[in-house]
Amino acid sequence: MVSATNSQGTDLRPGRYTDLASLVDDEADSYAELSDQVSALDAEVTMLSTRVDDGEVKRFRRKVERLRDPAGLEPRRGPGLTITLSDAPEDVINSTTGDLNPLLVHQQDIQAVVNALWKGGASAVTIQGQRVVSTTGIKCEGNSVQLQGVPYPQPYVIQAVGDQTALLTAVDDDSALQAYRHDAANPDISVGFDMEFENDLTAPAYAGLTDLNYASPLTGSAS
Repeated sequence: MVSATNSQGTDLRPGRYTDLASLVDDEADSYAELSDQVSALDAEVTMLSTRVDDGEVKRFRRKVERLRDPAGLEPRRGPGLTITLSDAPEDVINSTTGDLNPLLVHQQDIQAVVNALWKGGASAVTIQGQRVVSTTGIKCEGNSVQLQGVPYPQPYVIQAVGDQTALLTAVDDDSALQAYRHDAANPDISVGFDMEFENDLTAPAYAGLTDLNYASPLTGSAS
Protein backbone atom coordinates (compact mmCIF):
# COMPACT_ATOMS: atom_id res chain seq x y z
CA MET A 1 0.00 0.00 0.00
CA VAL A 2 2.86 2.39 0.85
CA SER A 3 4.56 1.63 -2.49
CA ALA A 4 1.33 2.12 -4.41
CA THR A 5 0.72 5.45 -2.69
CA ASN A 6 4.25 6.72 -3.27
CA SER A 7 4.32 5.66 -6.92
CA GLN A 8 1.02 7.43 -7.65
CA GLY A 9 0.25 4.81 -10.27
CA THR A 10 3.72 4.79 -11.84
CA ASP A 11 6.49 2.18 -11.81
CA LEU A 12 8.79 2.68 -8.85
CA ARG A 13 11.51 0.69 -10.60
CA PRO A 14 11.23 1.53 -14.30
CA GLY A 15 13.42 -0.39 -16.70
CA ARG A 16 16.46 1.25 -18.24
CA TYR A 17 16.17 2.79 -21.66
CA THR A 18 17.75 0.46 -24.17
CA ASP A 19 17.14 2.59 -27.25
CA LEU A 20 19.22 5.67 -26.44
CA ALA A 21 18.88 7.13 -29.92
CA SER A 22 15.08 7.18 -29.60
CA LEU A 23 15.37 8.67 -26.13
CA VAL A 24 17.55 11.47 -27.47
CA ASP A 25 15.11 12.12 -30.32
CA ASP A 26 12.13 12.22 -27.92
CA GLU A 27 13.91 14.63 -25.56
CA ALA A 28 14.91 16.85 -28.49
CA ASP A 29 11.33 16.89 -29.83
CA SER A 30 9.99 17.79 -26.39
CA TYR A 31 12.51 20.62 -26.09
CA ALA A 32 11.61 21.88 -29.56
CA GLU A 33 7.92 22.07 -28.62
CA LEU A 34 8.69 23.97 -25.43
CA SER A 35 11.06 26.27 -27.34
CA ASP A 36 8.30 27.09 -29.82
CA GLN A 37 5.99 27.99 -26.93
CA VAL A 38 8.67 30.24 -25.42
CA SER A 39 9.24 31.96 -28.77
CA ALA A 40 5.51 32.62 -29.16
CA LEU A 41 5.28 34.06 -25.64
CA ASP A 42 8.39 36.19 -26.19
CA ALA A 43 6.84 37.59 -29.36
CA GLU A 44 3.68 38.42 -27.45
CA VAL A 45 5.66 40.14 -24.69
CA THR A 46 7.58 42.15 -27.30
CA MET A 47 4.35 43.23 -29.00
CA LEU A 48 2.80 44.31 -25.71
CA SER A 49 6.00 46.13 -24.69
CA THR A 50 6.02 48.24 -27.85
CA ARG A 51 2.61 49.58 -26.87
CA VAL A 52 3.94 51.06 -23.63
CA ASP A 53 4.27 54.82 -24.11
CA ASP A 54 6.80 55.63 -21.41
CA GLY A 55 10.10 57.48 -21.86
CA GLU A 56 12.10 55.32 -19.42
CA VAL A 57 10.74 52.10 -20.91
CA LYS A 58 11.70 53.29 -24.40
CA ARG A 59 15.21 54.14 -23.19
CA PHE A 60 15.73 50.66 -21.78
CA ARG A 61 14.26 49.14 -24.93
CA ARG A 62 16.83 50.99 -27.07
CA LYS A 63 19.59 49.72 -24.78
CA VAL A 64 18.30 46.15 -25.14
CA GLU A 65 18.29 46.48 -28.92
CA ARG A 66 21.94 47.60 -28.92
CA LEU A 67 22.90 44.55 -26.86
CA ARG A 68 21.02 41.98 -28.94
CA ASP A 69 23.84 41.37 -31.42
CA PRO A 70 26.74 41.00 -28.93
CA ALA A 71 24.49 38.77 -26.81
CA GLY A 72 23.96 36.40 -29.74
CA LEU A 73 20.30 37.25 -30.27
CA GLU A 74 20.83 38.28 -33.89
CA PRO A 75 21.96 35.93 -36.72
CA ARG A 76 25.48 36.24 -38.14
CA ARG A 77 26.57 35.31 -41.66
CA GLY A 78 29.91 35.12 -43.42
CA PRO A 79 32.92 32.89 -44.13
CA GLY A 80 34.24 30.56 -41.47
CA LEU A 81 35.13 27.02 -40.44
CA THR A 82 33.27 23.79 -39.82
CA ILE A 83 34.88 21.29 -37.42
CA THR A 84 33.34 17.86 -36.87
CA LEU A 85 34.27 15.65 -33.93
CA SER A 86 33.23 11.99 -33.82
CA ASP A 87 33.86 8.83 -31.85
CA ALA A 88 36.29 6.23 -33.15
CA PRO A 89 34.88 3.72 -35.68
CA GLU A 90 32.96 0.79 -34.22
CA ASP A 91 35.58 -1.75 -35.27
CA VAL A 92 38.25 0.15 -33.34
CA ILE A 93 36.01 0.45 -30.27
CA ASN A 94 35.00 -3.22 -30.40
CA SER A 95 38.60 -4.38 -30.70
CA THR A 96 39.80 -2.32 -27.75
CA THR A 97 40.24 -4.14 -24.44
CA GLY A 98 41.58 -1.18 -22.46
CA ASP A 99 40.23 2.27 -21.58
CA LEU A 100 37.57 3.41 -24.04
CA ASN A 101 37.64 7.08 -23.01
CA PRO A 102 40.31 8.13 -25.56
CA LEU A 103 38.08 6.68 -28.30
CA LEU A 104 35.11 8.90 -27.47
CA VAL A 105 34.37 12.59 -27.85
CA HIS A 106 33.91 14.28 -24.48
CA GLN A 107 32.56 17.65 -23.43
CA GLN A 108 36.07 19.00 -22.87
CA ASP A 109 36.93 18.21 -26.49
CA ILE A 110 33.96 20.23 -27.72
CA GLN A 111 34.77 23.02 -25.31
CA ALA A 112 38.39 23.09 -26.51
CA VAL A 113 37.24 23.61 -30.10
CA VAL A 114 34.78 26.36 -29.10
CA ASN A 115 37.37 28.13 -26.95
CA ALA A 116 39.95 28.02 -29.75
CA LEU A 117 37.45 29.51 -32.18
CA TRP A 118 36.65 32.32 -29.76
CA LYS A 119 40.37 32.99 -29.41
CA GLY A 120 40.54 33.17 -33.20
CA GLY A 121 38.08 36.05 -33.20
CA ALA A 122 34.90 34.19 -34.19
CA SER A 123 31.90 36.51 -34.29
CA ALA A 124 29.49 33.59 -33.80
CA VAL A 125 29.80 29.89 -32.94
CA THR A 126 27.25 27.09 -33.21
CA ILE A 127 27.19 23.48 -32.01
CA GLN A 128 24.76 21.15 -33.79
CA GLY A 129 23.23 24.28 -35.28
CA GLN A 130 22.56 25.83 -31.85
CA ARG A 131 24.03 29.28 -31.20
CA VAL A 132 26.59 29.38 -28.40
CA VAL A 133 26.15 32.28 -25.97
CA SER A 134 27.68 33.23 -22.63
CA THR A 135 25.22 31.04 -20.70
CA THR A 136 25.58 27.95 -22.91
CA GLY A 137 26.42 24.81 -20.94
CA ILE A 138 27.99 21.68 -22.44
CA LYS A 139 27.99 18.44 -20.46
CA CYS A 140 28.19 14.71 -21.07
CA GLU A 141 24.92 12.81 -20.67
CA GLY A 142 25.51 9.09 -21.10
CA ASN A 143 26.74 8.49 -24.63
CA SER A 144 25.52 11.89 -25.80
CA VAL A 145 26.34 15.52 -25.03
CA GLN A 146 23.72 17.82 -23.59
CA LEU A 147 23.64 21.34 -24.98
CA GLN A 148 21.28 23.93 -23.53
CA GLY A 149 19.14 21.16 -22.08
CA VAL A 150 18.94 19.05 -25.26
CA PRO A 151 20.91 15.79 -25.68
CA TYR A 152 22.73 15.31 -28.99
CA PRO A 153 24.49 12.17 -30.23
CA GLN A 154 27.80 12.31 -32.10
CA PRO A 155 29.12 13.40 -34.56
CA TYR A 156 29.35 16.94 -33.19
CA VAL A 157 29.37 19.70 -35.80
CA ILE A 158 30.87 22.98 -34.63
CA GLN A 159 30.79 26.01 -36.91
CA ALA A 160 32.28 29.49 -36.53
CA VAL A 161 31.78 32.67 -38.51
CA GLY A 162 34.95 34.76 -38.77
CA ASP A 163 38.27 35.33 -40.49
CA GLN A 164 39.32 31.91 -41.74
CA THR A 165 43.08 32.47 -41.39
CA ALA A 166 42.76 33.67 -37.80
CA LEU A 167 40.42 30.81 -36.90
CA LEU A 168 42.74 28.21 -38.45
CA THR A 169 45.76 29.64 -36.63
CA ALA A 170 43.94 29.53 -33.29
CA VAL A 171 42.89 25.92 -33.85
CA ASP A 172 46.39 24.85 -34.91
CA ASP A 173 48.02 26.59 -31.92
CA ASP A 174 45.66 25.21 -29.26
CA SER A 175 47.50 22.64 -27.10
CA ALA A 176 44.34 20.71 -26.15
CA LEU A 177 43.36 20.32 -29.79
CA GLN A 178 46.89 19.31 -30.74
CA ALA A 179 46.58 16.37 -28.32
CA TYR A 180 43.14 15.46 -29.71
CA ARG A 181 44.36 15.65 -33.32
CA HIS A 182 47.35 13.49 -32.40
CA ASP A 183 44.88 10.85 -31.15
CA ALA A 184 42.85 11.28 -34.35
CA ALA A 185 45.96 10.43 -36.41
CA ASN A 186 46.71 7.37 -34.26
CA PRO A 187 45.12 4.28 -35.92
CA ASP A 188 44.69 2.65 -32.50
CA ILE A 189 42.46 5.55 -31.40
CA SER A 190 41.12 7.20 -34.58
CA VAL A 191 38.73 9.66 -33.00
CA GLY A 192 37.25 11.80 -35.74
CA PHE A 193 38.48 15.30 -36.53
CA ASP A 194 37.44 16.95 -39.77
CA MET A 195 37.87 20.62 -40.64
CA GLU A 196 36.49 22.44 -43.67
CA PHE A 197 36.61 26.03 -44.89
CA GLU A 198 33.19 27.53 -45.56
CA ASN A 199 32.62 30.50 -47.86
CA ASP A 200 29.18 31.27 -46.49
CA LEU A 201 27.97 30.21 -43.04
CA THR A 202 24.87 31.34 -41.18
CA ALA A 203 24.79 31.22 -37.40
CA PRO A 204 21.15 31.55 -36.29
CA ALA A 205 20.18 33.77 -33.41
CA TYR A 206 20.02 32.18 -29.97
CA ALA A 207 16.42 31.19 -29.36
CA GLY A 208 16.60 29.84 -25.81
CA LEU A 209 15.79 31.36 -22.45
CA THR A 210 17.60 34.57 -21.59
CA ASP A 211 16.76 34.82 -17.90
CA LEU A 212 19.53 34.06 -15.41
CA ASN A 213 19.39 32.01 -12.21
CA TYR A 214 21.99 32.74 -9.59
CA ALA A 215 22.68 32.33 -5.88
CA SER A 216 23.12 35.16 -3.40
CA PRO A 217 25.65 34.88 -0.55
CA LEU A 218 24.30 34.71 2.97
CA THR A 219 24.79 37.89 4.99
CA GLY A 220 25.59 38.23 8.63
CA SER A 221 28.41 37.04 10.86
CA ALA A 222 29.31 33.39 11.05
CA SER A 223 28.51 31.66 14.31
